[in-house]
Order: sequence, then structure tokens, then C-alpha cells
Amino acid sequence: MVPTDDIAALPKVALHDHLDGGLRPATIIELAHAAGLALPAETAEALGAWFFDQADSGSLAQYLTTFDLTVAVMQAADNLRRVAREWVLDLAGDGVVYAEARWAPAQHTAAGLSLEAAVRAVRDGLVEGAAQAAAAGQPIIVRQLLCQLRGQPAEPELVDLAVAYRDDSVAGLDCAGPEAGFHTADYAGLFQEARRAKVFLTLHGGEAAGLESIEEALLDCGAHRLGHGVRLIDDIAIDGTIVRLGRLANYVTALGIPVEVCPSSNLQTGLAPDLAHHPFDRLRQAGVKVTINCDNRLMSATTMTREFGLLADTFGYDLDLLGQFCLDAAMAGFLPLADKLALVNQVMRPRLAELGVR
Repeated sequence: MVPTDDIAALPKVALHDHLDGGLRPATIIELAHAAGLALPAETAEALGAWFFDQADSGSLAQYLTTFDLTVAVMQAADNLRRVAREWVLDLAGDGVVYAEARWAPAQHTAAGLSLEAAVRAVRDGLVEGAAQAAAAGQPIIVRQLLCQLRGQPAEPELVDLAVAYRDDSVAGLDCAGPEAGFHTADYAGLFQEARRAKVFLTLHGGEAAGLESIEEALLDCGAHRLGHGVRLIDDIAIDGTIVRLGRLANYVTALGIPVEVCPSSNLQTGLAPDLAHHPFDRLRQAGVKVTINCDNRLMSATTMTREFGLLADTFGYDLDLLGQFCLDAAMAGFLPLADKLALVNQVMRPRLAELGVR
């Protein structure tokens, strides 16, 4: 068993972490009171428990309803900036050295903010958080991912914003939201336009829906990374030491497409009855480049350290393998190559060496 202190000290990378799924309960209470919004609980502990209980439904659709409250308190520029700043500080305090905050700007315009003003507010919060974390001796690089939501009209302005702010905090685009009854392929034109503008894409697929949703994300829309992607296991057969890959799984492994796995979140939305039956380790054995993520730290009452620890305890991973997961995730990040190599060689490898990771 890997000591928790060692896992906490790992230089971790958070590729799949929703901004509106990582609020502090105390912040929600304060912002909700200021806006005159009703709350299901009035203490931070009780509100945190409410979010977990509501999300722990076995249904992605039910899980997503918990965001109604967090989004409601993120309608002003100051609130967005504060949430982004605290998002950074909480991850930095958990040993994360690189993170991408994904969120849907269109959900934050109800009080009159423009999409660009919302993006700028989050940008400013990320900058403030990174500066505070560095001052506290916890340096972290942070960027944002702009989400198109399934079931909503296509938003070409997201591509324009991704291009305009690509050197000023925006890492790329995502497609999120309920999978059942909605198709990522409906936005293929939008994402092909983004690719032509050399914008990076990480699209949700293979979470609640099956292989067809993965094909849409990768083949119709050209995703560079796959959000969740755990249903790829339906195209993989493992019999002892023999691994057989279907055509889609072979495509993913041959191209080294990173898959952003969110173990605790997957259990809450009904993928498996417990972590021992989660496909993470089978995907790893099949050669899929798996990364470890929280998805929504508030809804899953989790941290990156906790997710790493759960996988290590369940599948018997040692610190060396956990360190490799960190490095794989860093190389999958949407950073310029020179910055990525600097992060890996100047920050991560020295920290791993201090921990005795080979």
C-alpha cells in the first residue's frame, strides 16, 4: 500500500476537472445568500453532503442536475473570478502542478455577462490563484477549456474565443452534457472549424453512452483526447495474458489517444458497482493511455490524492506506476511543447526523484 503522504506529494496533473463542479461549499453558501438564492442546507458540511448524495444516483442525467445550484452562483464576473481562484488554490494544495478548468461560458450569461467577459473573468481568477499558490510555495500552471453543451445550439464564438485567448489561458474546447439522446456529432462542423484553426479538442464520450459516442468524439469531431472514454472497454477482451482489441480500441491505442478517466464519478453515474469492477486497470493492461482525474470534486467529495490512493489500493499500484500516470497526463496536456517539457523535466521529474520514483 502506498503511503498517503507519498501520493499527496506526487506532482499530479488534472486534465478533467469541471470548474462548476469544484466549488467550496462555504463559497456557495456565501454567494447564494448574497444573491438571495435558497439552499438545501445551511452549513458547509451539510451542503457538501447534499451534493454528494444527489450526485450518487447511478444516473448521469440526475448527477448533472446538481450543477443547477453551482451555476446559479456563478453569474457575475466577480463570482466567476473567485471560484476560479479558489479552484486553483484547492488543486495546488493537493499537489497538482498542471490543471485545465473546463466549463461552459454560455451557462454564465443569465445576468448579462457576454461570453468573452465570462472567459476573461475566469482567466483573471486563474491568474490570481496561480500567483497566490506560487507565493505559498505551491507553483501550478492552469488553463481553461471552453465547453459546448450537447442539446444546445452550436456556438461558433467559442472557436473565436479559443483562438483569441489561446496564448492567454484558453487551452482548447470540449463538448459536455448529457449523452443519452444527444450526439457530439451534431457539432462536428464546429469542431472541424476549431481543428482547422489548430485548436485542441478534448470531447466527452463513452461515459453514459457506448462506443458510438466515442466514435463521434474521435472520428466525426476529431478529438485529441477523450473525456471519460471508459466504455472503450466494450471493444476490449482480456483472457489471462491475452488481450484482444477491436478496431476502435486499436485505433485509440495505436494513436496513443489519452483517455481522461474519473473513477469515483463513474461509480456515481452507474458504470460499475465498485472500484474493483471499474475498467481502469483493464484499459491500462490493454495499452490505453489512461489518466486519473476527479471530474467534479464537490459532487464526488474527492481529491486527486484520494483518486490516486483508491486506484493504488484497489489494483495494487506502486508509487513508480502512479508517477508514470502523472507524467503521461502531463504529456497529454494542452500546453506548448516547450512549456510541457519544462514542466516535466524541471518540475515533475525532480519531485518524483525526491520520492524515489524511478
